[in-house]
Amino acid sequence: MTAHEWLDAYLLGMPGATTDYKVEWEWQRYQVGGKMFAATMQPGPQYHEYAGRRLVSLKCDPAWAEQLRAEHPDDILPGFYADKRHWISVDLDGDVPEDLLRELCGHSYNLVFAKLTKKMQREIAEGQS
Repeated sequence: MTAHEWLDAYLLGMPGATTDYKVEWEWQRYQVGGKMFAATMQPGPQYHEYAGRRLVSLKCDPAWAEQLRAEHPDDILPGFYADKRHWISVDLDGDVPEDLLRELCGHSYNLVFAKLTKKMQREIAEGQS
């Protein structure tokens, strides 16, 4: 689904990352400790500005998200079907540089990982989960 062949492997390469496909949403979700940090999707025509775009949604610091949307108004949108203050959706067919996309994926993972219990963080760090 993604224009970036590396994206799936990159997301799954993060410590403790798992993936599943949410059939009713048609989303490939990426989780750590049971919490989603990324999802890829292609919304249908009823979703207007998101329609037909191949997207990856990522958790993002609200101030940085605002800055990113201002710098990349056509390619970084408020999070699709998510809290638009804390999530962004990146158009995978847009002009977002690969290094920035990698940084955003890592940032999202780190935000979610930091909210896990200390016990869960230790287990993931030790490779037990």
